Amino acid sequence: MAKDYSIKIDIDERLPAERALKKFKRFCEAYGVIREYRKRQEYKKPSIRNKEKLAAAAKRRKKTAVKFNRGSKF
Repeated sequence: MAKDYSIKIDIDERLPAERALKKFKRFCEAYGVIREYRKRQEYKKPSIRNKEKLAAAAKRRKKTAVKFNRGSKF
């Protein structure tokens, strides 16, 4: 299930190298290359990945609840 990342940046004489590099980084971010790289840096067991996912969801729910409760005066 490997994705094909074919990012091509055309560099001409008028385009500065810094700008081309910035454009390349933007493309990498849009294609999700960096996210995929970080995900594959270390192997996590599916059970651990699931626990982390559930913990993140609980944290989001708690944050949303606090945000809604902050506005009420009751």
